[in-house]
Amino acid sequence: MAVSHIVIPLHDTRLEGTLDLPDEGGSLVIFAHGAGSSRNSPRNRFVASILRQAGLGTLLFDLLTEEEEQAEAFTRHFRFDIQLLANRLVAATRWVLGQLSNGVRAGYFGSSTGAAAALVAATEMGESIGGIVSRGGRPDLAGDALKRVAAPTLLIVAAMIFGHSLNEDAFEDLACEKALQVVAGATHLFEEPGALKKVGSLARDWFCRHLQPVPQGLWLR
Repeated sequence: MAVSHIVIPLHDTRLEGTLDLPDEGGSLVIFAHGAGSSRNSPRNRFVASILRQAGLGTLLFDLLTEEEEQAEAFTRHFRFDIQLLANRLVAATRWVLGQLSNGVRAGYFGSSTGAAAALVAATEMGESIGGIVSRGGRPDLAGDALKRVAAPTLLIVAAMIFGHSLNEDAFEDLACEKALQVVAGATHLFEEPGALKKVGSLARDWFCRHLQPVPQGLWLR
């Protein structure tokens, strides 16, 4: 893997991230975390490591700046601004795909409110997004965008949380290829032994099935 610390320039801010690309090509999974988290989330990094073992590239980046995260800790006004998060995810996706050659199809891995942002962003990105996975997410917050999602979508939920029914309702609204997997005995953060590994395995299998591999030599320009 070629690992790069990157700074993603948006029109109104700059976001930091870590980009891991396979040495021999592959697909790219872009992570969208919820508010209060960051590219350094140990849970997302663990899942990303499982994806990379399967030859998938990963991008973990901050949806909010450090200053915005500090403000969010007090006001909590960013975490449910799904359109803001989705707009930044779209801009970051377009930027990173613009740094790669020949139109790489990517996938989104979203957690918490980041899952809603990923679903909304996917409706704008169209065929550039080949698959979506939500871990303990709030896909219901994507609202009417759920009906417009075209990318195959996997919802992974913990059996021991209230959000299970929210995911079931969102699942019914999805018109794309879809699946819902319940991790038995897991709570919201999937901290129980083996729970997060199960999440990683499910995500890996979904992305390997739905993201087309990219031939060698098509990575960073």
